[in-house]
Amino acid sequence: MTTNPAIRGILLDIEGTTTPIAFVHEVLFPYARSHVKSYLATHLDSPETRGDLALLRDEHARDVQQQLRPPTLVTAPRDAEIESVVSYIHWLIDRDRKSPGLKSLQGKIWKQGYLDGTLLAPLFPDILPALERWRRVALKIAIFSSGSTLAQKLLFAHTQSGDVTHFIDDYFDTSSGTKTAMESYRRIASDLGLATEKLLFISDVVAELDAARVAGLQTVLCIRPGNQRQPLAHGHKIIRSFDEIAFA
Repeated sequence: MTTNPAIRGILLDIEGTTTPIAFVHEVLFPYARSHVKSYLATHLDSPETRGDLALLRDEHARDVQQQLRPPTLVTAPRDAEIESVVSYIHWLIDRDRKSPGLKSLQGKIWKQGYLDGTLLAPLFPDILPALERWRRVALKIAIFSSGSTLAQKLLFAHTQSGDVTHFIDDYFDTSSGTKTAMESYRRIASDLGLATEKLLFISDVVAELDAARVAGLQTVLCIRPGNQRQPLAHGHKIIRSFDEIAFA
């Protein structure tokens, strides 16, 4: 697949694009779920954790208002607060909620797992060669994921191919907007200093690609083993490996 030679930047999704979906759902999510209680017991009173809990409490209030019946949150005593937060976090994880508070807290929990070697991210075998090729032709490379920027940096710093963060110029999470909102992609292009038509977005989700295309980005649907089926009539170019991407 030959892309527009005017492309000067590549924006990448993670899950199902650079990393198998199974790593996220079968390794990262269970790790955060099983370690959240011990993490809170140690870090409950840190300003960073309290900031995450404030976001979670705001989200919980919205869930209650919408009659979604989330687990009850309490503020005291300490052990009861931790138990209630753990129950709510498990409830959010079960729903695969793209929650800013949850994603931020998960990133902090995963950090210890990456640092002690428990967690090691698998990249598809075509990823590292592609990053090397794109760097040689001076393309900007950025990541856009619903996971926190901390979680993104940790993942790419601890892969089975080694630390690949030196190939990546910037990281974007939902603080830039949701992945299905056109404005998110315009904001990211502006932050990268690129016109939207000079930025190529690669993802495994058609709804995200649709939003990026409306924003003016070039788009490619990445199909990997284990990915969810996508609508057939989408109009995006399709690849199954980054080896298929060539620049005229």
